[in-house]
Amino acid sequence: MAFEWNGMITFLGTEDLEKTAKFYTQVLGFKLYKDQGKCQIYQVPGGGMIGFCSHIQVKATKKSPIITFITPNVDQVYDKLIKSGFEIPEKPKKNPHLSIYNFFLDDPNGYTIEIQKFID
Repeated sequence: MAFEWNGMITFLGTEDLEKTAKFYTQVLGFKLYKDQGKCQIYQVPGGGMIGFCSHIQVKATKKSPIITFITPNVDQVYDKLIKSGFEIPEKPKKNPHLSIYNFFLDDPNGYTIEIQKFID
């Protein structure tokens, strides 16, 4: 028996909904899908959604979790983030073992964000 699925949302904790909203809407350009008061859900272009809730504990350690956004415009996203004042430890680079081109930064909650494209 097959189920009908209508998408997915990953929910994560935040201590600052306003700062998180600014990063995901103004910096990354995602649209707010739904504001539930304690939770805000954003549409990820290309599919899926990500939500942040003030009543969920922030659980972020170095590279766990990794939230990966796929784009053909890795360098342009990098440039925009740098111009917006974000500190990014390393420039975008090729990872030949995984056939990707990517870079990492932390979002306002301390979650690791990966911006990548597949190069295979």
